[in-house]
Amino acid sequence: MSSVLYDTPGPKAKVRNWIYSGIFVVLFGLVLWWALSLMGEKGQLDADKWTPFVTDSRVWTTYLIPGLLETLKAGVLAMVIALPLGALLGIGRLSDHAWVRGPVGAWVEFFRAIPVLMLMLFGFALMAPRFLDVPSDTRPFWAVVTGLVLYNSAVIAEIVRAGVLSLPHGQSDAAKAIGMRKGQTMIYVLIPQAVTAMLPALVSQLVVILKDTAIGGALLGFAELLSTNRQISANYSNTIATLFVIALIYIVVNFGLTTCASVLEGRLRKSKKSTGAVVGVNDVNDMATGANSGGI
Repeated sequence: MSSVLYDTPGPKAKVRNWIYSGIFVVLFGLVLWWALSLMGEKGQLDADKWTPFVTDSRVWTTYLIPGLLETLKAGVLAMVIALPLGALLGIGRLSDHAWVRGPVGAWVEFFRAIPVLMLMLFGFALMAPRFLDVPSDTRPFWAVVTGLVLYNSAVIAEIVRAGVLSLPHGQSDAAKAIGMRKGQTMIYVLIPQAVTAMLPALVSQLVVILKDTAIGGALLGFAELLSTNRQISANYSNTIATLFVIALIYIVVNFGLTTCASVLEGRLRKSKKSTGAVVGVNDVNDMATGANSGGI
């Protein structure tokens, strides 16, 4: 069976693919063996480096679990704020009115162009102490949330715009034919169908939000998951083992997030509110560089 993306490989191509796969597996095994050998020579595979995660509950109750909770708290709060704000900004960029589309577009492009670290530093140095009455010990948390919301709401706005513009123009024409206004068309026709197209890119951005909380831990003193590496390593002298365990926690959390999103996407695609379109990173970048810049 042939795909729209590539032709079905023939016998020779299949043999080449198996050879390339075998070479990759061998090379990967050699790199892994070299890394483990180097860790063994440095004593990083000794049992006393790894057993604290099994035998000492304080590693989890004092460091890892509180750090994970702070990461989830900051990440979820940023998601809850950035998602609706980004949706509103994306809809604003699709407005037929220049006085709405222009300022919203400037806002989105401005915050998309600034690194999230600078936005966190801005929130830490200016927003939190001057405009938000928050104590100094929670200032890093709110600075991280502020930076994540400002940056990711701008990115989500482009995802929403790309998702709506990916729909066939006949959807808007049919809505106009039955007398629906622009707002009604957007809310009842376009957005529900665009959700399935936007979902993969949205999930990727939510994973980015969760991981970017580590920036605040590294530079602002935010007590998130990755920052617990310093305390655990200082007490147990097991930096490599600690980083390995923290990486596994990130993988499990993000895998759970993407799995839930995949289940939701599958259900939405089985419903009647799907066109089969999918918005990817390239589509969002095309939107940002001017492709399909007009309203609908």
